[in-house]
Amino acid sequence: MLQKITPCLWFDTNAKEAVEYYVSVFPNSKIVDIQYYPTEGLLDFQKPMAGEVLVVDFELDGQKFTSLNGGPDFKFTEAVSFVIECRDQQEIDYYWDKLSKVPESEQCGWCKDQFGLSWQVIPENLNELMQRPNAYAHMMQMHKLVVADF
Repeated sequence: MLQKITPCLWFDTNAKEAVEYYVSVFPNSKIVDIQYYPTEGLLDFQKPMAGEVLVVDFELDGQKFTSLNGGPDFKFTEAVSFVIECRDQQEIDYYWDKLSKVPESEQCGWCKDQFGLSWQVIPENLNELMQRPNAYAHMMQMHKLVVADF
């Protein structure tokens, strides 16, 4: 089935580095295409980017993404995050170890990677776990979610 919506991630100058990292973390992932800024016809603010990476198209476990080196004007915020539904605690631990690089941003299964992108690393049965007594209170005390603590 054709994917109609593709998230585009705006980076300053390190889109390729970030994509290479993400592709190493997620199974069944790959870089699909890399496009470069042209060397001519650029606006003045773009001239330092001539010949540098402009766009990297990639897939993470079959999900299409695009990344863009657009300069320092925009940063990631927690207003947008990507949810990783994990089958068990081992998988939660794996992704948490790979993606949580900003300890002060950890809360309730949310973490931030070294590129500033926010992730939610959750068990695939979180809705079921949240039906248990005091589940919300337990979750609010957690950084990484620990299924046994629900």
